[in-house]
Amino acid sequence: MQIELKFFASVREALGLAQERVDLPEDVRTVGAVRDYLIARGGVWAETLAHGRALRMAFNHVMCAPDTAIVEGGEVAFFPPVTGG
Repeated sequence: MQIELKFFASVREALGLAQERVDLPEDVRTVGAVRDYLIARGGVWAETLAHGRALRMAFNHVMCAPDTAIVEGGEVAFFPPVTGG
């Protein structure tokens, strides 16, 4: 399955990447599984997307939970929580 990944704010800065198109293995079917897939890359990926870090996720421009199913051609976005002042 091919999807688009987008990274925003401090996540983008840490990874040095704003977006990427990836071909996922068959067993990657949820937003949380996409996160695990990226963490498995190791290094800065594992550090930036680690489960202990505050991180928001969206699928096709809608905030979502890790168990949200993904579909071919969809977009998964990762970004830090937003704070206001």
